[in-house]
Amino acid sequence: MRSYNPDLTPPWKRSAPVPEVPADRDLVVEEVGTGFCGAVIRCEAGTVTLEDRFGKHRVFPMEPRGFLIDGRPVTLVRPAGPAPARPTRTASGSVAVPGARARVARAGRIYVEGRHDAELVERVWGDDLRIEGVVVEYLEGVDDLPSIVADFAPAPDARLGVLVDHLVPGSKESRIAAQVSSPDVLVVGHPYIDVWEAVKPSSVGIPAWPTVPRGQDWKTGVCQALNWPPNTGAAWQHILSRVHSYKDLEPALLGRVEELIDFVTAP
Repeated sequence: MRSYNPDLTPPWKRSAPVPEVPADRDLVVEEVGTGFCGAVIRCEAGTVTLEDRFGKHRVFPMEPRGFLIDGRPVTLVRPAGPAPARPTRTASGSVAVPGARARVARAGRIYVEGRHDAELVERVWGDDLRIEGVVVEYLEGVDDLPSIVADFAPAPDARLGVLVDHLVPGSKESRIAAQVSSPDVLVVGHPYIDVWEAVKPSSVGIPAWPTVPRGQDWKTGVCQALNWPPNTGAAWQHILSRVHSYKDLEPALLGRVEELIDFVTAP
């Protein structure tokens, strides 16, 4: 007797087979229906959880031909064995180097305006800075920045990076920064009146940073508006305690600090 294929779908309507790929942790895929792109962080009960580069999570069913890898359709399947451990990352998002020793300090430096700025940079980038051998010092303001830079005597093997608060066009800070001109110095800044504002309000548990009238001390005004005790030192410790990683900071600060580290450590 003649045997017949139970699949009566015409050959020209049949979908070409696609590879099955284990949904291993950190595998980067794109979900076909939504275009959501992210790394696998969990796979369970026929679903896969992806995390995009902004830290957003989405759960998708592992349907046939449901994902793309490098633009090509694949079918995700559950990994055969335990998922490999996700690489440990530093607070800045860099891949951690287990057992790495702090490097001998470079001649180059990063200067920030005040102690709070320095503590925030240490909180998020401390591990990276120790591996790179970069020391962060604070200036207590930028009024004397040109003379401070001259005293530092920057050179190709001793670059200086400076982070300035409220560096916006027309501000006093922008006029002072414009007086510094050296290929071995990079002055960058964020738009916030104080580095407190560089911490996301959601991380601190407030809807937004309050607007403080001109002429009033900004930190004191913030404490009053938020009904915090009139102790700016204690307020800062509260804010700093809510910062656990780069995800708690505004992009306007993140980019500038990364820029300074790259500048100071460039060969």
